[in-house]
Amino acid sequence: MGVEGIGARVTRKEDKRFLTGKGRYTDDMVTPGMKYAYFVRSPHAHAKITGLDTSAARAMPGVIGVLDGKQLLADGIGNLICGWMIHSKDGSPMKMGAWRPLAVDTVRYVGDAVAIVVADSLGEARDAAEAVVVDYDELPAVVEAIEALKPDAPQIHPEAAGNLIFDWEIGDGAATDSAIASAAHVTEIEIHNNRLSPNAMEPRATLGIYDSAEDHYTCYTTSQNPHVARLVMSAFYNVAPENKLRVIAPDVGGGFGSKIYIYPEEIVCLWASKKTGVPVKWTADRTEAFLTDAHGRDHVSTVKMAFDAEHRIIGLKVDTIANLGAYMSLFSSAVPTYLYATLLSGQYAIPAIHANVRTVYTNTVPVDAYRGAGRPEATYLLERTMETAARELGISPTELRRVNFIRSFPHQTPVIMNYDAGDYEASLNAAMQQADWNGFPVRKAEAAARDMKRGIGMSCYIEACGIAPSQAVGSLGAGVGLWESAEVRVNAVGTIEVLTGSHSHGQGHETTFAQLVADRLGVPIESVSIVHGDTDKVQMGMGTYGSRSGAVGMSAVVKALDKVEAKAKKIAAHLMEADESDIVIEDGNVKVAGTDKSLPWFQVALSAYTAHNLPAGMEPGLKETAFYDPANFTFPAGCYICEVEVDPETGRTEIIQFVAADDFGNIINPMIVEGQVHGGIAQGIGQALLESVHYDENGQLLTASFMDYTMPRADDLPSFDISHQCTPSPSNPLGLKGCGEAGAIGSPPAVINAITDAIGNNALTMPATPLKVWEAARAVA
Repeated sequence: MGVEGIGARVTRKEDKRFLTGKGRYTDDMVTPGMKYAYFVRSPHAHAKITGLDTSAARAMPGVIGVLDGKQLLADGIGNLICGWMIHSKDGSPMKMGAWRPLAVDTVRYVGDAVAIVVADSLGEARDAAEAVVVDYDELPAVVEAIEALKPDAPQIHPEAAGNLIFDWEIGDGAATDSAIASAAHVTEIEIHNNRLSPNAMEPRATLGIYDSAEDHYTCYTTSQNPHVARLVMSAFYNVAPENKLRVIAPDVGGGFGSKIYIYPEEIVCLWASKKTGVPVKWTADRTEAFLTDAHGRDHVSTVKMAFDAEHRIIGLKVDTIANLGAYMSLFSSAVPTYLYATLLSGQYAIPAIHANVRTVYTNTVPVDAYRGAGRPEATYLLERTMETAARELGISPTELRRVNFIRSFPHQTPVIMNYDAGDYEASLNAAMQQADWNGFPVRKAEAAARDMKRGIGMSCYIEACGIAPSQAVGSLGAGVGLWESAEVRVNAVGTIEVLTGSHSHGQGHETTFAQLVADRLGVPIESVSIVHGDTDKVQMGMGTYGSRSGAVGMSAVVKALDKVEAKAKKIAAHLMEADESDIVIEDGNVKVAGTDKSLPWFQVALSAYTAHNLPAGMEPGLKETAFYDPANFTFPAGCYICEVEVDPETGRTEIIQFVAADDFGNIINPMIVEGQVHGGIAQGIGQALLESVHYDENGQLLTASFMDYTMPRADDLPSFDISHQCTPSPSNPLGLKGCGEAGAIGSPPAVINAITDAIGNNALTMPATPLKVWEAARAVA
């Protein structure tokens, strides 16, 4: 390991521009003649549009144009789609209701876009939008998934009878029922996973530019995967041919999954630019973000976990109802199915599992992937059930987990996944030691002497990252492949550019990808540049989500580096009249092993481009491209322990300590990994204690600002005690597993298990607000 290579704690290269205000975000982009957009949105959760009058708005100062859904439809712009096909257990395809970028005849949630106003200034666009007169015939609304399935519920889409999108299952139902029937003990629990708003620091934004001279479109957007955005907008939405559309995702201020998807605004602003003849920029305000950004989670599940007399799990049965909101978002169908139910084995050897999932339309914001995407829901369900079972069985939660850990690999679960490597007991032992688990009774007694309630809880999580291979996910309904691409360009003076289809929106790719190259070629990371986020510069790529950048994106870089290194060695061997097998690259030099012969790296690069003395038949240049499609998912895992103190008089919970022991396989930059874990834990604690989206019975969003939607603050969080264990993944050349989502996956059940331990009442749902905790504590007082 070098001071800048793999394993080094290198400070992030990109932070200089971010911390000095020099970042370049979509809202920073300015182009000649640019105008501003404001959307007219439905104030009703469910209504028919009976009239639309834009005449007053069009006459207002500064207005360039007012456009509506009928014009969009007439120009052939398509519906938004869901890109992952799921079939119900009866074989019927999912029921995808029509989602128009601008509603034509029906609105289905508060915030559904109806028209766009383009004006010289944002203020003029906003004023004109208020002058657009929309007549609505309000319809009954439904916001809870369980209510939406009732026979008398309002019908949201004609395509989906009873609001049911699909009724899907996985696993062996008969074997699971048999295990439950023969069990020595069965734990039953109902699990609620609360709906969340993503709240990235940078709101969504887009700038659509149509060049009539070239008949070409450019879209700046806050996207996690610009190439997929281009593909979908060209192939499915008919915005522009792919070769006539450039998508650029510049600096992006956080995504957490919410910027994977194509939203109406990107489509409409590009179309509006052509219609009005001017570039059109839109940036969401924070209320618009609450109203329109894809929400996350929102599951209600019933669970039965069966044990034999030795406390081994012999069966797990899960029934889940998932709220997908008013429309199916791009990957929404995959979240409660293949990203959730396939992880229900957790870290445990469970011989029989069956899960049934029903997804439902409601008059709420569409729901899609949010940091962890299905994996947090599975872990919360499993770890709350394990903790509950331990209490019912009267044994230590640590021992119940030990008895059931998977101990040999590879391990085939009953729900598709084949775990390749792990050591779950190592993480458990590390976490217990960090948390001084055995000393807890003394701390609990000390708190009781102060009339405080002390509790401790744990969570043993696993997730599947680097979603792949493409052939496998294609067979499960994915509409795209999930490989990644890279191009390594060695310039004539030896500097290096890496073009990656991955996208960085806070992960630190400009540093970690450069560390990989520096480690491999022995060059300083300052000589390595990372290029991403522009479909005109970077070959096709799949973007960043699901903790895939390292395991998949960097593996593509490794494959390209293999080709670069092989060619460089051929050139050097030719120049130094040595055998190619004796050539080594280290410390910025290309050497003949065992001799004093060497060439500086830049000289080999220069030789590749001057081409004066290359091996016979070799093409000039030193640039290589690679595509990497992994053989399997990766499986990060770990153990989290949370210790809390609850004031029984107020219900206030204070987290005294939080310990995280993670196995991410090999690590490129420990400091960046720790930052990712810190952020994930903060989001998980936010879900456990504070955050929740609420609608009233009419579908009005009650949590549309930070006054009402409570985000975690610094004083809500302790200092985190983090450690790493390592079982390298055999499924990619670097042995990486992924780290970006782990904190958000493992932390919520640890927090709730700790609180319920403190108050002695297991009946507690997230978020565990002071009122909920106070009521639960009083119920058992």
